[in-house]
Amino acid sequence: MARAAISTAPLSRLHSPTPSLSQIPHAQSQLRIRQQRKPLTVASALPQVADLPALSLPAAAAAAAALAAAVSLSDPERRRKAQAEAVGGGDKEAVRAYFNSTGFERWRKIYGSNTDDVNRVQLDIREGHAQTVAATLAMLRDAPDVPLAGATVCDAGCGTGSLSIPLASAGASVLASDISAAMVSEAQRQAQLAQAAGSPEFRMPRFEVRDLESLDGRYDIVVCLDVLIHYPREEAQKMIRHLASLAEKRLVISFAPKTVYFDILKRVGELFPGPSKATRAYLHSEKDIEEALRAAGWRVKNRGFISTQFYFAKLYEAVPVSGGSSS
Repeated sequence: MARAAISTAPLSRLHSPTPSLSQIPHAQSQLRIRQQRKPLTVASALPQVADLPALSLPAAAAAAAALAAAVSLSDPERRRKAQAEAVGGGDKEAVRAYFNSTGFERWRKIYGSNTDDVNRVQLDIREGHAQTVAATLAMLRDAPDVPLAGATVCDAGCGTGSLSIPLASAGASVLASDISAAMVSEAQRQAQLAQAAGSPEFRMPRFEVRDLESLDGRYDIVVCLDVLIHYPREEAQKMIRHLASLAEKRLVISFAPKTVYFDILKRVGELFPGPSKATRAYLHSEKDIEEALRAAGWRVKNRGFISTQFYFAKLYEAVPVSGGSSS
């Protein structure tokens, strides 16, 4: 979840340049992960997360009062409603319209490798999502029961292909889908460049313009990074159950965590929407996400927390309950 300056920027589109799997190091020195109960099997790639900076009680109270006063002056829901009505529908229609127009131009710049026209905040977001992609690849690479070479993978909400392309370079058979036709077109272009680079294991992904609800089929692995921020609580839980129904062995999802601290940052960011923050952002509690997984017959095997200055995301790797004891 992006901090106040860009708190409504959707995490589903914070894609970075598209590294090959061989370029993703096992040890991510900048990646900070919170481990719970059992150690992660990808501990070398997922070190411990540092605690958030603490505020003294007087300072925290004063900051909270100032933020509450400022937030009370904004009306983000009115903005969101007007935006949805302008494109003839609800959140999904607004997201589709945004990422086929101004949103695509903004986030393609963030995803790219050029740093000439990218500010400090955008570079930080690029790094945050790159860490999420690296952690996801490490989780999947370390799964002994699902070798990536030959595995079937659904990358739900593929953006410009920052995960799909390294998976394809590892020999996976990938369905790369996104609600935005512009994003899918760019992902396909990037994949063609990667194919031309000459990885012998590379298998061209199958690209489709589809929303999450319309996805079907069965896959060894289903991955959905930074997309749930577009779904309110009930819809997010429903979508997790749907994605789990498509997966055979692994489900990897990331989401913006719902805490008092992050919620305040999001609300402050809504005071300064700007043209690049035109979609609604939803935070989700770990309890809600885990309840949805349990309802689908899945459990969390590994979990992590990725944090940069302007990017926050929880990362869950889930497996079917029948696969063993819960972490």
